[in-house]
Amino acid sequence: MSVENAPTAGEYIGHHLTHLQNKPMAGIIDFSVYNLDSIFWSILLGVLGCWVMWRAARLAHAGVPGRFQAAVEMLLEMVDNQAKGIIHNADSRKLVAPLALTVFVWIFLMNAMDLLPVDLLPWLWAKYYELSGHDPHHAYVRVVPSADLSTTLGMSCSVLLVCVYYNIKIKGAGGWIHELFTAPFGNHFILWPINFVMQMIEFAAKTVSHGMRLFGNMYAGELVFMLIALMGGAAAASLSGVLLPLGHIIAGSIWAIFHILIITLQAFIFMMLTLVYIGQAHDAH
Repeated sequence: MSVENAPTAGEYIGHHLTHLQNKPMAGIIDFSVYNLDSIFWSILLGVLGCWVMWRAARLAHAGVPGRFQAAVEMLLEMVDNQAKGIIHNADSRKLVAPLALTVFVWIFLMNAMDLLPVDLLPWLWAKYYELSGHDPHHAYVRVVPSADLSTTLGMSCSVLLVCVYYNIKIKGAGGWIHELFTAPFGNHFILWPINFVMQMIEFAAKTVSHGMRLFGNMYAGELVFMLIALMGGAAAASLSGVLLPLGHIIAGSIWAIFHILIITLQAFIFMMLTLVYIGQAHDAH
């Protein structure tokens, strides 16, 4: 592509931030529109995560563990220790601990898609569009599901449903409803509406912040990789020297190494908040 026909920085970023959807949106909020790319990559990475854990279980033995088995055992021990420290009901941990492990592995894999070259999969998708006789300029695809707010809020809403389940299971439906109207300010009929509103605000705030935290960090990381890619594009298009290309390589390498910590930390934080919120459902006010 010639320099004259190359997209501007804004067009480049806007193209990379556009989802592959089943149809154009009719308004700002349209629940009939789905981000097909987020759904595809989420399912694919979920299956991959299940296969990795299944493979680890098949290869596990009582002898000296190999590197793969040792890594999985360390991960299992970490999750189990965190679950024991937060959720003291042994029966609940039979479900919650595997759930926390699934959350960590799944989110880590989704976050790790950010480490792929920014233009690799979009370029392959555009080539497929072109070979199929479609306009490659409309070949939209995003490959980091956790940088999609619908994905992260969907996961946080799922955690909310688990919290509701354990509230009812541990306290009974009547006990939980009683708690909704009597906590945190006390059991007085004047305070019942205030208590209920405060409880609803708490549930909503925890759910929204749970999903927004992961989305915000991964979205920002995605933008930084795009800006670094633009630095390399500017070097190829306008400069014959080595300073900007060298800066592109150094900046990209440093951010990728630092981002390994971010993707792991964000998966760990989401898992820990999942355990904390479910643990709170076990506590009586």
